Amino acid sequence: MSEELQQKLRDQLWEVANRLRGNMSASDFMYFTLGFIFYKYLSEKIEKYANNALVDDEITFKELWEMDDTDVVELQEEVKNQCLENIGYFIEPKFLFSSVIEAIKWKENILPILERSLKRIEDSTLGQDSEEDFGGLFSDIDLASPKLGKTANDKNTLVSNVLLALDDIDFSVEASQEIDILGDAYEYMISQFAAGAGKKAGEFYTPQEVSRILAEIVSIGHQRLRNVYDPTCGSGSLLLRAASIGNAVDIYGQEKNPTTYNLARMNMLLHGIRFSNFKIENGDTLEWDVFGDTQFDAVVANPPFSAEWSAADKFNTDDRFSKAGRLAPKKTADYAFILHMIYHLNEGGAMACVAPHGVLFRGNAEGVIRRFLIEKKNYIDAIIGLPANIFYGTSIPTCILVMKKCRKEDDNILFIDASKEFEKVKTQNKLRKEHIDKIVDTYRERKEIEKYSHLATLQEVADNDYNLNIPRYVDTFEEEEPIDIKAVMAEIKELEAKRAELDKEIEVYLKELGLVE
Repeated sequence: MSEELQQKLRDQLWEVANRLRGNMSASDFMYFTLGFIFYKYLSEKIEKYANNALVDDEITFKELWEMDDTDVVELQEEVKNQCLENIGYFIEPKFLFSSVIEAIKWKENILPILERSLKRIEDSTLGQDSEEDFGGLFSDIDLASPKLGKTANDKNTLVSNVLLALDDIDFSVEASQEIDILGDAYEYMISQFAAGAGKKAGEFYTPQEVSRILAEIVSIGHQRLRNVYDPTCGSGSLLLRAASIGNAVDIYGQEKNPTTYNLARMNMLLHGIRFSNFKIENGDTLEWDVFGDTQFDAVVANPPFSAEWSAADKFNTDDRFSKAGRLAPKKTADYAFILHMIYHLNEGGAMACVAPHGVLFRGNAEGVIRRFLIEKKNYIDAIIGLPANIFYGTSIPTCILVMKKCRKEDDNILFIDASKEFEKVKTQNKLRKEHIDKIVDTYRERKEIEKYSHLATLQEVADNDYNLNIPRYVDTFEEEEPIDIKAVMAEIKELEAKRAELDKEIEVYLKELGLVE
């Protein structure tokens, strides 16, 4: 039944999203749709919470705020404080989603009250512990945007129709489900938007299959992670996957894009993560490291591939990068992200990140850093080659780098070539459960499988001049079967004999028809 509910909710939400599509870009209608979904979720959550808190008083949340009696002011304040303390925000009943729906049914222009409602949610957290998690959450929803319509009436009609469609969907806030149905549907929406967003998709979404591999790997050996960190967290889906599989208590992330940063915070709250258990920051990870010396049990990431960074002189004395001997090139920041992640990894933890294959073999500064990580630090635990065309917005083949600080001197480096095992779905390559399980099991057991994986000694890597290109270690060459010349010649003679017989039969038929002498 849970799977049926999941699919039903996915379909319903996507149908609502398409009402907004119009002439908007994928990212524009994504933020409007997800913002409205989030507003409905927050409204239903607080109404449920407040009604439960008022059971003994035999009054509902809305009824309490409709009373003018001065005696109820104290009770109102108590309910408000409980909401702020336990769920992190407060919405007066007149600003709830259900109240906006009532206004729509009365044919009112709901844009002003909707704008105030979204602002009130953010303002309610000012001075509270949850302020950082809610501040500016709805800043990307511009209800005056011409993308919603030419006139005020057009905008009001479109938004009203979308909210009415959302009102018909059961978010199951009241139900206790085995799985996080709304959170799953929300992530599905993000993946659908990513599919249509082209190159921009990589900025906010990591395919679920890749997220699962990273999450499984960093969770091995841990019954419960204390925390998990993603320095380029996008919409937060990878972080949530790692936290779920690793039973992480606290979640930390940083995201450069302000709009995607809002999306990540919404995603956390929609998945039921308490505001006090996640800390997502907005800013450029490389330029402004907000987490200082904090180290984490698990680090996961899908950084932008070969992005540019400043590579400024100040970083030569930055503890994250200085020990490697060289800074990552200005045009390719891949190793800047990798060094940053290692810096934040604790001694017993694991780091897994996605990177382009160039990090495995490019020379100059990157070659120096790579050799430092292998020869001086012995941090690299595994290299996993993935199929091409599994990420939205790019068809290049990628790899996963797994790193640990607790490796022993004689530990080998595991190379896995999983690039040829996938299912082609339309224009995208997909990793199925059996592909994911094989990768994770091979890593966990550190198995050698012919033409799939190899355990390379550190000496073997040194002999290859610290080049980690996977084909140097995993031979996937398939020899062609030898050709039996005698058998081929015999087959040719047999075919020629059959052709001669057929020619004679055809000649007889042609004579009978009088077509030849």
